[in-house]
Amino acid sequence: MKRIVAVAVIVLVLLIVVWFADPGGQLIINNPEKSDAIVVLAGSEADSRYWRAMELLRAGYGQHLFLDAVTGVTYGHSLADLARSFVDRTAGAYASQVSVCPVEGDSTKDEAPQVGDCLQQLQPPPHSVILVTDEYHTRRALDIFRNRLPQCQWTAAAATNPAIFGRPWWKRREWAKTYLTESEKLLWWEVFDRWRK
Repeated sequence: MKRIVAVAVIVLVLLIVVWFADPGGQLIINNPEKSDAIVVLAGSEADSRYWRAMELLRAGYGQHLFLDAVTGVTYGHSLADLARSFVDRTAGAYASQVSVCPVEGDSTKDEAPQVGDCLQQLQPPPHSVILVTDEYHTRRALDIFRNRLPQCQWTAAAATNPAIFGRPWWKRREWAKTYLTESEKLLWWEVFDRWRK
């Protein structure tokens, strides 16, 4: 019994050291590789994600960009309609290579199969895709998409947004909230949602 307790304490200490060695860094994966397509995940802070994805598109990292946007209506407009208008104003010469992917729901797990439907619109369907999201969200999002859409090879590109996240995460209240919330969601995904189909 003492041996089991000692091993458990050592494992717990090692986990804490690893978790705090790069404060917040364990949430981040930033490894974009040249791919067939780029997907920008929906979210309330999507501007920085879009601009990061446009950098990648312009640099030749993908042939087509899908901008996810929620279909719910606010003040008479859906976010998908606003996203289309925004793309028309900002994509310039790349406008024909950018499409809006309308999604419902507010979880990455629900978003993944809808993104899969959008990707099937391309002919031929892409085999490799870069996922663009906020840096703190990249690890969980990449894991979800690899789990839910294993037919594609996924990499991630991190978009920075210092208003909501930075490192070390405890330096600002908003960063701490983001870190703790995302850590909780990552744990929930690993323990429960990963196994639910």
